[in-house]
Amino acid sequence: MPTYNKLVRDRIPHLIMSQGKECRTRILDPEEYKQALRTKLREEAEEYFEANKDQEALEELADMLEVIRALAEVHGANVPELDKLWADKAEARGGFQERVFLIDVDEA
Repeated sequence: MPTYNKLVRDRIPHLIMSQGKECRTRILDPEEYKQALRTKLREEAEEYFEANKDQEALEELADMLEVIRALAEVHGANVPELDKLWADKAEARGGFQERVFLIDVDEA
């Protein structure tokens, strides 16, 4: 029996059982959940960097977005509030669309 010990999407246990398999789960307490989400974000980022095709990369980005949304809630914000923070930062500092690469800054 493989052991996973990791956070999974809510429907995964149901999908496992629909294949005639059994699984054991538990509900994480808030601090465990926060740490598991942080671990999951790192895992999804690694999978993104390992992706060889655009579709694979997009799927990993979608997974990261799901984790980021859950983390926003853990940190006390909902998705619209997170979107507003994103928009405010983009307005104040810009985005990445122009592909600007900073080489150095002369402090003199």
